[in-house]
Amino acid sequence: MDEKTQIELEAAAFRRLRDHLQKRTDVQNIDMMNLAGFCRNCLSNWYQDAAGEKGIEIDKAAARELVYGMPYEEWRAKYQTEATAEQMAKLKDSHQGH
Repeated sequence: MDEKTQIELEAAAFRRLRDHLQKRTDVQNIDMMNLAGFCRNCLSNWYQDAAGEKGIEIDKAAARELVYGMPYEEWRAKYQTEATAEQMAKLKDSHQGH
């Protein structure tokens, strides 16, 4: 496979993951972190980092809006639930410093 095709496939897979997460508003970021080691915020940070590597400046809010499909604060108000003590303990144990 040539590099251009590989990049196009990777981009398509990212878009599909992004779109899937936008539809699955029932899935909380803390659960993603506890189960998979990354969340929507991680994806937006990675996107922002990739843009920076290409000399493109994207602020945190714009990167998050791309991933969430709406401003982050709007998503939080609509869909984010309060983390339980158990969720927070699991996150602390498995992702120190996150």
